[in-house]
Amino acid sequence: MNSKKISHSVHFINIDASSAGQRIDNFLFNYLKSVPKGHVYKIIRKGEVRVNKGRIKQTYKLQFGDKVRIPPITLAEKKPQPAPGRSLLALMEQSIVYEDNGLLAVNKPSGVAVHGGSGVSYGIIEALRALRPEQKFLELIHRLDRDTSGCLLIAKKRIVLTGIQDQLRHRQTDKHYLALLCGKTAFSNKKVTAPLLREELKSGERFVRVDKQGKESSSYFTRLEQYTDSTLMEIKIVTGRTHQIRVHAQYIGHNVAGDSKYGNYACNQRMKARGLKRLFLHSSQISFRQPDTGEQLIIEAPLSDDLDKFLDTLV
Repeated sequence: MNSKKISHSVHFINIDASSAGQRIDNFLFNYLKSVPKGHVYKIIRKGEVRVNKGRIKQTYKLQFGDKVRIPPITLAEKKPQPAPGRSLLALMEQSIVYEDNGLLAVNKPSGVAVHGGSGVSYGIIEALRALRPEQKFLELIHRLDRDTSGCLLIAKKRIVLTGIQDQLRHRQTDKHYLALLCGKTAFSNKKVTAPLLREELKSGERFVRVDKQGKESSSYFTRLEQYTDSTLMEIKIVTGRTHQIRVHAQYIGHNVAGDSKYGNYACNQRMKARGLKRLFLHSSQISFRQPDTGEQLIIEAPLSDDLDKFLDTLV
């Protein structure tokens, strides 16, 4: 049975200060959340989207006071997505480690995606929007892998979103992680600069490997504690490539414990037998300038109880 079609009439949007400076394509992706990106590009290219009655390119940056014309959109009606459950909403409330008028930071739990998609109905951002329905603007500033825990920043204002993303792009932030690596390391400090190439498998799964054709990547490993067959490391990343720490750890022969994608099978089995049920990778600290206030912030996220207790079992 064919799904119903729903149609929206032409409507106009006046751009306010919160949307000014944003590219028209990104603005439309957010405003027309259920519309495929390909269709958004198509209506821009065909001139159906107009700004101040004129045609624009997808790279046009919106100005305060612009009047945007959005054409009728006809789409297949989608079934409503299930709402985040009460347990997830409660978990999100408990996970907030910092909040001001323009920014929210959470200690992201392992196993929870940052956003819905790829078979996941909802993630951190959808849960926070359900938790704060009165908050008109909530957007992810950056991302963490689903199995990685720790500091995750969410903007409550566009100036904060673009400002911190600009700092990330220009490497004006400090990001520190904690990771348990397999084996005893011969070094206490190590800089890894292996270039990383990202590929996408036919299944849609992302895979990263060290390759001279890849993007330059830098990670600084500092030993915090050494155990019989593992090492606790603090890792500062200068670049923020996909799966960077996990692949750099693999490259130096000390895989991250519990890593099912890039890890060491024998090590993972030993750690699992001792009680490790997840990837031992945690974003412990991020520092940056809050664009809305100019204040230099250091956001910290403590290790979860399960990782803390697991460390106590190591000798």
